[in-house]
Amino acid sequence: MRVIAIDGPAGSGKSTVAAAVAALTGLEVLDTGAMYRAVTLAALRAGTDLLDGAALGDLAASVRLTVGRRVQLGGEDVTNQIRSPEVGVAVSVVAAHAPVREVLVAQQRAWVDEHGGGVVEGRDIGTVVFPDADVKVYLTASPDVRSRRRAGELGVSARDELDAVAGGIAERDRLDSGRAVSPLQTAADAYVIDSSTLHLDEVVKEVLALL
Repeated sequence: MRVIAIDGPAGSGKSTVAAAVAALTGLEVLDTGAMYRAVTLAALRAGTDLLDGAALGDLAASVRLTVGRRVQLGGEDVTNQIRSPEVGVAVSVVAAHAPVREVLVAQQRAWVDEHGGGVVEGRDIGTVVFPDADVKVYLTASPDVRSRRRAGELGVSARDELDAVAGGIAERDRLDSGRAVSPLQTAADAYVIDSSTLHLDEVVKEVLALL
């Protein structure tokens, strides 16, 4: 069973790189961030207190979640909804709770067992979820590049909108790196790739070379 772990901050290109690597290796890809976003969406819809870790953990355990090319929550396709600004603001708060992470980490490991491996991307894959992964990559880029990438994804171009995106990424970095449980950090044996000046195919080539 081959596991490729790709970690990194928001806007570093994890999803794009993971999808390309998966296509070239014949492995399935799992976007763990989408799982946390889906639980966050469920919490917002249910009116669950985002500071109540126990309640959020129970919610994560109760929802029927399917993550693949599309994301389904209780049978509903929520691929677009989980990328809303509201979810983006709240997801780091939800993801910081230990009960939520315990539920989703178990689901992530079960997914890999079911698929016989995979390309798994997130923020704690190489450090917590799969510390024995065959390949560990920490993908990063400069804050400016990450902000411009995320702005492109969101289709925003006005100066105030770009500033808001940059501020949101900086806050996400602070929350993800500072949380007590499974913080975003580089695994000691991870291969660090700064994609600030690299094309997608160059990054993918580096990842594949590690195999």
